[in-house]
Amino acid sequence: MTWLAGRQRYNVSMSRSKPDTPEAMRRLIAEIRATIPMDLSEAELCRDGCNACSLKLLEFLSSELEGWEARLDAGEKPGLAELSQLARSARKIHRVLVRNGVIEG
Repeated sequence: MTWLAGRQRYNVSMSRSKPDTPEAMRRLIAEIRATIPMDLSEAELCRDGCNACSLKLLEFLSSELEGWEARLDAGEKPGLAELSQLARSARKIHRVLVRNGVIEG
């Protein structure tokens, strides 16, 4: 299939299809778990100068990830809005953890 963008032509292979939303959500969850350490102790999380509670943010993110894993296992298909919301939450939490010195950015 050929897509036209301006005056340039781009060939797009039909065999390279995008993942369905459940697979995309599973990949997103795996990427979040690989990027954000969920197993830090309270002593590592609670340092001087916290702007937001890293412990509570990680607990929230962990519960969101576990909830989505259970929903996916039950056969639920997330929409693009749910994918975007989880990605946005993870980005914001990552920024706070970097700002608090918990992880390096």
